[in-house]
Amino acid sequence: MSDAGGAAIEDYYLEERLFPPPEGFVDQAVVADPAIAEHAQRDVEGFWADQARALDWFDEWHTVLEWDLPFAKWFVGGTLNVSYNCLDRHVAAGLGDRVAIHWEGEPGDTRTITYSELLADVERFSNVLKGLGVRRGDRVAIYMPMIPELPVAMLACTRVGAPHSVVFGGFSPDALRDRIDDAQAKVLVTADGGWRRGSVVALKENADSALADTASIEHVVVARRTGESGGVTPMTEGRDHWWDEVMAGAEASCPPEHMDAEDLLYLLYTSGTTAKPKGIMHSTGGYLTQVAYTHRAVFDLHADRDVYWCAADIGWVTGHSYIVYGPLANGATSVMYEGTPDFPDKDRWWDIIERYGVTILYCAPTAIRTFMKWGNEFPERHDMSSLRVLGSVGEPINPEAWVWYWTHIGGGHCPVVDTWWQTETGAIMISPLPGVTTCKPGSATFPLPGIGAEVVDDAGEKVERGGGYLTLTRPWPSMLRGLYGDPERYRQTYWSRFEGRYFAGDGAKVDDDGYFWLLGRVDDVMNVSGHRISTAEVESSLVNHPSVAEAAVVGAKDDTTGQAIIAFVTLKAGQDETTEHGEDLRGHVARHIGSIARPRTVIFTDELPKTRSGKIMRRLLRDVAEGRDLGDTTTLADPRVVEEIRRLSTTRPTED
Repeated sequence: MSDAGGAAIEDYYLEERLFPPPEGFVDQAVVADPAIAEHAQRDVEGFWADQARALDWFDEWHTVLEWDLPFAKWFVGGTLNVSYNCLDRHVAAGLGDRVAIHWEGEPGDTRTITYSELLADVERFSNVLKGLGVRRGDRVAIYMPMIPELPVAMLACTRVGAPHSVVFGGFSPDALRDRIDDAQAKVLVTADGGWRRGSVVALKENADSALADTASIEHVVVARRTGESGGVTPMTEGRDHWWDEVMAGAEASCPPEHMDAEDLLYLLYTSGTTAKPKGIMHSTGGYLTQVAYTHRAVFDLHADRDVYWCAADIGWVTGHSYIVYGPLANGATSVMYEGTPDFPDKDRWWDIIERYGVTILYCAPTAIRTFMKWGNEFPERHDMSSLRVLGSVGEPINPEAWVWYWTHIGGGHCPVVDTWWQTETGAIMISPLPGVTTCKPGSATFPLPGIGAEVVDDAGEKVERGGGYLTLTRPWPSMLRGLYGDPERYRQTYWSRFEGRYFAGDGAKVDDDGYFWLLGRVDDVMNVSGHRISTAEVESSLVNHPSVAEAAVVGAKDDTTGQAIIAFVTLKAGQDETTEHGEDLRGHVARHIGSIARPRTVIFTDELPKTRSGKIMRRLLRDVAEGRDLGDTTTLADPRVVEEIRRLSTTRPTED
């Protein structure tokens, strides 16, 4: 394997400490039967067909899989509806009074929503969309805070057959506009604002700014969230509609569309190695099959008594799969939280767990490491004895954080499921099974039943033991169906590096026991708090600033966020290399893309390290950012550049 991952293994593989399943836990596990894994190995299509039959279909498929590499079709000929599977069938089964969502707002307001109530809201909003001219196949953009109206809007789109594109509420107007333009969305659903650490995020203002430069949006529906706290909300007559007003006039019943298993369910844009985000396409039947199965299996779900909390944001794939579609398809009771872990105080998460009796917690290593920094006193003030399964998502978890999570949050008795998957895979691919898998802290352990995963070397040959590139060897139901409007980019991005294998840029190692250890990105995509940020997208934002001549961005290891963004910037003649200038550039990126993409550090340099052909050597910049030996620099046009950058980087003039 190249330098882009192999050296990091010692950070994760610290010891051979084993954590077997808690005594007696295996008796409860819904996935404990070894025949399931054996079935998947012997007949993978039959295995996935069995999982698909856990859903309700209007028409069953005639073919499980059609595979024309790299394009797959799953459950061909089958028809179903996602909202029907998430809502109607549970109500019809007598579970209408079961709580679907315990919602907790940042200011402390709460709502408890049953399956019957959620179905009623979804049917009404489905009719709202129809009344605004949305028809099967039209795209709907959603730009909202973490409020119940967000899953209502998503499920209503699925009910009428309109693919949705959810845009993270922390993204800027430019990012929203780009995603609307690419999808050619017809309707935008947003809110007047959202709460973030006690302040109002002006979502409608951002939306208006985005819509000033785009033509496809015909109507905007605005939910009331912050009210006058966010100032007076401007509404454009004829285009903008208040959520509560259009809902009040909507009919109460809306039959679900019969959707083909391969119909587009949603678009979710993710950063790529170019400045233009990629529109990941997920279909209906295969996606819902795998997110429902993995939600049941990975978390050992007992829907009649578990209270499940995925502490992600719905704007990212984790929220799509494991806040909305997986839990609701399984009839689970979930917690949905609007705010951050530290507002109004550092007890907030633990108070939520205690009040709602949360039994399953799924969160990012970034959050776990933050809690570790705060100390044990905060969780120890609360009764968290209800917890029985802990999950980790978004990036590799270091062994120290794994052990702290298991010890101080799980009380030393909860299995920890460290999961690997991506926006593109749609669902969990590699993970322990609680009550079944003996764990090693920091290892994602083994591929799930039905998943083919192998580590390969630079030549694409399988690595039995050691480090390399993580690839997937066969199709899976929730896999992306392509990139919106660009099938060739899909082929080149994911299927061209290793023949016949899917590869999206993660490095991994297989140890002597066959356990998989994820090592992070090996391409030009950074992983910041579990969010994939393109180096090219941040660089494009920087060079868009009138003072910047050239920029290169790398991800450097960060104990809290996994990676932090480090920007190396060459200014135009006459520009001052000051701390204030660096702060201005950091703010420029945050305004252009979103605060998640704000560089931690801006380092000014007269030149960037380049090969004689003019290619920027980001490997050397990563080495500088992380203080490593530089290795071979003979291919540089001017090797002295790196030493000058190393000297400048020790000052780190603009750092949080």
